[in-house]
Amino acid sequence: MKDMAFEQAHVWHPYTERARPQRLHRIVAAEGIWLTRDDGGRMIDAMSSWWAAAFGHAPAPLVQALKDQAEVLPHVMFAGLTHQPVIDLTRQLVAAMPAGLDQIFYSDSGSVAVEVAVKMAAQSQVNRGHPHRTDLATARGGYHGDTWKAMSLSDPETGMHAQFGRALSAQHFIPRPPISFDAQWSEDPVRNGLAEVETLFRTHGDRIAAFIIEPVVQGAGGMHFHHPGYLRGLRALCDHFGIHLIFDEIATGFSRTGADFAMETAGVTPDILCLGKALTGGMMTLAATITTKELAATVGALMHGPTFMANPLACAVASAAMDLWKGRDWSARARAIETQLATELAPARAMTGVRDLRTLGAIGVIEMEAPLPVGRVHRFCMESGVWLRPLGRLLYAMPPLSIEPDELSRVTHAMLTIAKGL
Repeated sequence: MKDMAFEQAHVWHPYTERARPQRLHRIVAAEGIWLTRDDGGRMIDAMSSWWAAAFGHAPAPLVQALKDQAEVLPHVMFAGLTHQPVIDLTRQLVAAMPAGLDQIFYSDSGSVAVEVAVKMAAQSQVNRGHPHRTDLATARGGYHGDTWKAMSLSDPETGMHAQFGRALSAQHFIPRPPISFDAQWSEDPVRNGLAEVETLFRTHGDRIAAFIIEPVVQGAGGMHFHHPGYLRGLRALCDHFGIHLIFDEIATGFSRTGADFAMETAGVTPDILCLGKALTGGMMTLAATITTKELAATVGALMHGPTFMANPLACAVASAAMDLWKGRDWSARARAIETQLATELAPARAMTGVRDLRTLGAIGVIEMEAPLPVGRVHRFCMESGVWLRPLGRLLYAMPPLSIEPDELSRVTHAMLTIAKGL
């Protein structure tokens, strides 16, 4: 108890006020889908620890890779030096990418990967003879991280960074894609939202370096699932106006949506791709910003160099995670999870206070009419043995892809209980 009192007196947790600390569960071990508390109780990690532990916690091959690498080369600076783990990982990533995406810049978090992407886009435009093309465009309802430029790309009104106000750079926002993933696509640009993109590009395109979007799934900005047709139209418009297209697949990559990468559902390749989270199976912090030879050539020397860029430990773990990912059809597993989520969460549609229910791949979302009581939910999580963390009005689960059907049923039962009012 003394340790926890000390922790709450001095440790500042994300998205919480220091004057009003939230209830905490002290975790002493994690294995597979399970988190073990200091009181011996266990909870299913239905959040995949912020969507990163896609294959469960501490898979044996990843743990072994970490141990082996730690004994040989834990870290070395990446300027002027290289190492085998980054070569091995890069070979695997290039093989997994669509043709043309083969220039990889490593960083140490998804948010920084976004910062790198927008730097690439702006520097490329300037070096191509467009010195005024340094603005960015995006859709409302998105989320791209908590670092400075990434924050400016979150929804300025409904996003979690609105309190920074004019301190953030003003970006160009269009409404979020209006047609949902499973709805009928319309070629009418007014109905499908692309008319607004074209108007923006015609009006301000001479100042826009890139358009960034989370393909198919807008994550922490609202858990909206949009139609792949939007990405195809966006690709055509970016090509026509000479604007770089950036896909943020930090949350959606590595089978989360039921495809290896969300961009595959649209058959679209971006100019720049951001990956993270499941890249290391959630064991280490590592991210990758991937682009083409053509774009890289126009960037020249990228003035960015994280201290722990391409850390050998992280690269070794990521390489082992890539082997694990390629060794099983995890996308098929995600689609099976989607089917079960859709079936077992269906009763939520008839519940008072529920606005919407949506599922895609290994993502299940119950959207409420009002924000959920986080404190009560956390107490219930301890009692039910299922760890869930609501996001405002959103009660959602993104469990490890390794979860078994009976374990997933425990998650859906907990979600329905919370949605009913505990």
